[in-house]
Amino acid sequence: MKENIQSIQTALLVLIAATVVYGTFLKDASPTRRSSDRKRNTERSTSPAAAAQNIPGSNTKITADPSMMSTPPQQPTSQPVNNPTSMAFNEMAHDFGAIDQNTENTHVFNFTNTGDKPLIIETATGSCGCTVPEFPREPIAPGASSQIKVVYKPGKQKGLQNKTVTVIANTQPKDTRLSISANVQEIQ
Repeated sequence: MKENIQSIQTALLVLIAATVVYGTFLKDASPTRRSSDRKRNTERSTSPAAAAQNIPGSNTKITADPSMMSTPPQQPTSQPVNNPTSMAFNEMAHDFGAIDQNTENTHVFNFTNTGDKPLIIETATGSCGCTVPEFPREPIAPGASSQIKVVYKPGKQKGLQNKTVTVIANTQPKDTRLSISANVQEIQ
């Protein structure tokens, strides 16, 4: 019984060592190295010495499986990225001044694609539900202008308020922050 446990432990150690070697040296290898490693592993797996390996102190043999010796196909490391461009806003911030609670306040931020690639806005989000942006869904050609309309509804908020709109686009950096502010007057 004790010998069987030692045999199982030894087999597990061999399996763990093989996994570490694979993860460290083969999994992240370059395609050129993978090709040579695959060739070398195929040669080893066909040799009698590689076909079976004795585990010291046991009657257990581990047979090499040639399919386990080859490395899997390389997965793409990143998603395709839209070519970055740039955009310039006429203003990055707007102050509504003094406004009343429960009102709808709209401001339009105008911008121009200042890059040489089409500008694609992925999303524009407000920092809270009271700030809702509307943005163009179609690509904006280089040199073309467009706008982001922001509607601010303070509801029961009162006092000085500062909100942001984050625009995510194929620019470098990806995010641009616009800000709005207001002094919300309590209605009695």
